[in-house]
Amino acid sequence: MRVIADLQIHSRFARATSKNITIENLAKWAKVKGLDLIGVGDFQHPLWRKEIDEKLEEDEHGILRLKNSDKKTAFLWQTEVSLMFSQGGKRRAVHLLIFAPNRGLADKITEYLGSKGRLDYDGRPIFGMSCKQLVKDLKDIDDAIEIIPAHCMTPWFGLFGSKSGFDSIKECFEEESKHIYAIESGMSADPEMLWRFEEVASGKVKVVSFSDAHSFWPWRIGREATIFEIPELSYENIIKAIRTENGLAGTIETPPDYGKYHWDGHRNCNFSCSPAETKKLNGICPVCKKSLTIGVEYRVEKIAVKEKGFKPNNAKEFYHLIPLHELIAINYSTAMNSKKSWEVYNGMIEKFKDEFNILLNVSKKDLLTAEVDENLTELIVLSRAGKLKVKPGFDGEYGVVQLPEKQRKLF
Repeated sequence: MRVIADLQIHSRFARATSKNITIENLAKWAKVKGLDLIGVGDFQHPLWRKEIDEKLEEDEHGILRLKNSDKKTAFLWQTEVSLMFSQGGKRRAVHLLIFAPNRGLADKITEYLGSKGRLDYDGRPIFGMSCKQLVKDLKDIDDAIEIIPAHCMTPWFGLFGSKSGFDSIKECFEEESKHIYAIESGMSADPEMLWRFEEVASGKVKVVSFSDAHSFWPWRIGREATIFEIPELSYENIIKAIRTENGLAGTIETPPDYGKYHWDGHRNCNFSCSPAETKKLNGICPVCKKSLTIGVEYRVEKIAVKEKGFKPNNAKEFYHLIPLHELIAINYSTAMNSKKSWEVYNGMIEKFKDEFNILLNVSKKDLLTAEVDENLTELIVLSRAGKLKVKPGFDGEYGVVQLPEKQRKLF
C-alpha cells in the first residue's frame, strides 16, 4: 500500500503554533491534503497527551485513529525535542524527532524526558544534554524507538546548521551514530543537496522529509512528506522502511529556495545574497556591517564531499511542490486565507478528492475540462515539473514564488 506521511507535527502547546490546533483539525485537514499518516506531535506534553488519550485509539500495530470517525487519517506516536549543549568546544543546538511504537513506550519516553526537565512549558521542550546521550538512553529503553535529526540544515537548530551544528553525523553522535538511519531534509534543503554528504552518499543514512507544521492549514501541514510503499500500515513497517529503505519510495519537498534559510542574509536589513556574493563580502552584511546569517546552500558547499549533481545508487525519487493555496494566491493576487482562495481551493478539492492528487496526478486536460483557470492550471503543471522560479528565502523569511513571464503578461 502507498502511504504519504507527515511525521513532524506540533500541538498548540508548542511555541509559535496556532492555538486552534486540535486532534480533529489535524485529522480533517490531513485528509484534505491527501496525507494517510501524520505524527501526533508533542506526545510528552501533559495537556496534549490528555487530548491524545481522549480522542485517539490505538490498534495492535501502534497506529492511532480518531474515535467515532471514518478513520481515514492515521497517527503515529511522535514528538520533537530541542537539545542545547557544549561539544567540541562549541555551543550546540539540535532538534531531534522521536518516534515510539506504542502507548506504553511513549509513556516510558515521557517518564525519561520528565527526569531531565520540565515538560509542561513548551510542546518542544529544551534539554541540556548531548545528542549522543539522548540516543543512548532511548535505545537503552527500547531499540524500536526511532530518532531522526529534524530540518538538518537550518542554521540555528539543524544537525548540520551553520550556527550551532556539526560537519557530520559521526561528529555529533559519535559511537551512537550507528543508531541514526535517516535525516530530515527540512524546507531549505532537498535530497539532491544531502546526497553530497558522506554518510548519505554511502547509503548508510536515508533522507526523509516532513513539514514541521505549526498549524493544521493545508499550506502548512504536508508541505513536505515522505512516501512509503509497505505491505500494511504499522509502526514496524514504517520504521523498517526508514532503516532499510525497503519500502521507502521517495519524498515530497518544497523547492529549497522556498525555505526560510536557503540563502545568506539579514532579515532586519532586508538583504540577502548567494554564497558566491557572501564570499565576496567576507560574510559581512553591507547594511549593518555585522556577520550574515549563513544559509543552507552555503553550508552544503562547505561540508559536501561529493560534487554537485552526484546521485547515489540508492537515491529515491522526490518531487518539488508548492502548496496549492500558494499557487492560487499567486494566480489571483490574493492572500492564501482569503475568501477567493478558499472558494477556488474548496471547489478543486470537491472535484479532485485531495490536494496531493491535484498537485501530482490530475492531468492538464482534466484540470481545464473541470474549468480550472488556465493560468492556475499552468502554475500547477510548472510546479509539478519543478520549473517554478523562487526568490530564495533567508534568515527566517520564506522564499517567494515568481510569476512566470508568460503569465505576468496576461495580468
